[in-house]
Amino acid sequence: MSLLERLGMSLPIVQAPMAGVSTPELAASVSNAGGLGSIALGASDATAARAMIEEVRARTTHPFNVNLFVHAPVKAEPMREAAWLEALAPIFRGFAAEPPGGLRTIYKSFVEDDEMLAMLIDLAPPVVSFHFGMPGIDRISALKSAGCALLATATSLAEAEVVAGARIDGVVAQGWEAGGHRGVFDPDAPDDRLGTMALTRLLAVRCPLPVIAAGGIMDGHAIRAVLDLGAVAAQLGTAFIACPESSADEAYRQALAGPGAEHTVMTRAISGRPARCLRNRFTDWGEHVELVAPGYPMTYDAGKALNAAARRAGETG
Repeated sequence: MSLLERLGMSLPIVQAPMAGVSTPELAASVSNAGGLGSIALGASDATAARAMIEEVRARTTHPFNVNLFVHAPVKAEPMREAAWLEALAPIFRGFAAEPPGGLRTIYKSFVEDDEMLAMLIDLAPPVVSFHFGMPGIDRISALKSAGCALLATATSLAEAEVVAGARIDGVVAQGWEAGGHRGVFDPDAPDDRLGTMALTRLLAVRCPLPVIAAGGIMDGHAIRAVLDLGAVAAQLGTAFIACPESSADEAYRQALAGPGAEHTVMTRAISGRPARCLRNRFTDWGEHVELVAPGYPMTYDAGKALNAAARRAGETG
């Protein structure tokens, strides 16, 4: 049985699990149409994640994917975090706000989230995928014993080899063009920055797992191209943001439809991990700041607070 048959897919299309944008309604709509819909659980605790999974199940009888962040937990560095907040303070004050008094670990990694694991074993969603790395073999075995098919993101052949050695069912080849967070296992290691086409072909030839191509794929022509390169499916994220079922607000939708969408940048300033986004005042600041960003997700605590302050002042960029 092929991976697509196992996942119940009649179309070779996976909807990317975009935290903050993808919704249970969007995931169910994609799955009902024959693709594989996805929800992002990396920014949720076990209680919220359970509610999302149950909502997807209420909307579709088809398989769907739930995605988890598997970053290496980082230790607090009070001096670095204080310096980062001090550097951001003038921007906050430009929006008549103050930066947070300190930075928190706002997201727990799946590698240490026992409540999330127990919930997933209980509900056994059809597909579970990993981003930022791989959990321990005990967690992988527990999910497979529950009947879950497993996928994991890789940005290089070396990462794909780790995925293949861990009894994972398929690998998502995330090219450099991909929007959102880059899935590198170690954000401080050298990055080969392989494009989607090159990485897809490399993994199709050198990795024993079925390959799902991701990054910069926006239409049927690009889907056809990655299938010709050996992928079994294509994962699309940005292409789904404009759908009515996504939670993107009107400002976000207009930005993606405007000239700014032609100019993206990879930055750590927002979250502490490399992420591709539309260029804006925050990314411009991040390109010139001389400080090293605190670890993920502490930096994201400041980024989210700044975004909230800007929005209150009418700045949606």
